[in-house]
Amino acid sequence: MRYPQKHNNIWEFPVHHMRGGTSTGLVIWDDIAPRQTELREELLRHLMGVPLTGEQPGNRQITGLGRGPATSNKVFFATLEQTDQGVRLVSTLAQLAAEHGRIDWSVNCGNMSSALQLWAIDTDQVTVSGAGAHTLEIFNTNTGVSTTSRVVTEADGQFSTTAIPGVMGHHPAVDLFLHNPVGAKTGTLLPTGNATDVIDGCRVSCVDIAVPMVIIRAEDMGKTGYEPMQALEADQPFMTRLKEIWTAAGLKMQLRHKDGRLLTADELAASETIPKVCIVAPARDGGDITVRYFTPQTGHNSMAVSGGCCLAAATLIPGSVAHEIAGKSVEAEASEQFIGIENPAGILGASVIARHTAGGIAIQQAAYQRSAQVLLQGYMPLYNASPALQKALADISQHTQ
Repeated sequence: MRYPQKHNNIWEFPVHHMRGGTSTGLVIWDDIAPRQTELREELLRHLMGVPLTGEQPGNRQITGLGRGPATSNKVFFATLEQTDQGVRLVSTLAQLAAEHGRIDWSVNCGNMSSALQLWAIDTDQVTVSGAGAHTLEIFNTNTGVSTTSRVVTEADGQFSTTAIPGVMGHHPAVDLFLHNPVGAKTGTLLPTGNATDVIDGCRVSCVDIAVPMVIIRAEDMGKTGYEPMQALEADQPFMTRLKEIWTAAGLKMQLRHKDGRLLTADELAASETIPKVCIVAPARDGGDITVRYFTPQTGHNSMAVSGGCCLAAATLIPGSVAHEIAGKSVEAEASEQFIGIENPAGILGASVIARHTAGGIAIQQAAYQRSAQVLLQGYMPLYNASPALQKALADISQHTQ
């Protein structure tokens, strides 16, 4: 493992620059990061090239490793720990944005989570040998949810690879299984108590499976659901109405800060992470449902893991907007349902294991296949680190080696 080091009188910090699914960002060994939140956040701003203070409209992040949209502004802190069941990886996500230095610690990212097992293997903290499947439990502190990551190695020791929509080429395949994903943020499947609500004249479903999401029928928004994402983002009246809907839905769902405080309307309107929001329409290219997905401020060119699992599971909930378009039947015995989600990048497949119970639908697991890769590993110099951050790095360097 690498540790902070001083070179040419500048502190340098070790990072893995990685891609997980259709997201990119950094994975940092949590053991060598500052403990104080304010210094940890300063470190992230330097690494990703976002403003240290205030706002900077149009910031292109040319001083850091972040790149514009929310999908390329993610940082995971990760460490391995021993449990009664074996080794597990503990992850904490920091979500950044290009134009300001505020950091959201409230949600997980399924796409970037698919890079974590590869990171653990690449840093020699987890060893894989022989042909076959290798699993690693991942516990996320942002949501309190555990997943199981699975990679497969071939007889020659190479990773089994796959191609996914939105990513060029074949790369190590990762199956990410979400266990008991219901109520990740709100504690309940349907946070408003209804399968469908009406907000601003639109029928919407507010569902919390892996992540709270607002699902809207595209035609209620005056859209087909097949528009290019760029066209939707450029339609200012549409984006304004979408924000009004997700804000009102977030209030109905009683979404909260990590410390339990309710999010205000202004905070929801400015949120980079929750609730996710999408418009849906009937499939037309061999899948089950068509989606245009927002994170929520910006459009996603494909589909996030958590959002995909949420939408797939919503097709099993009678009365939901997704079920009306692509209703799936669930039996009393647990069974696996495959849902093909059409999006601008192609068809993404999700599997949901669910069953009928006396209390309704029980969602046991949801899985999404992603691919991951190490883009770069090494040190990034921190040219403008504050004296407090420099002292913290010096202390870490002295005590961890």
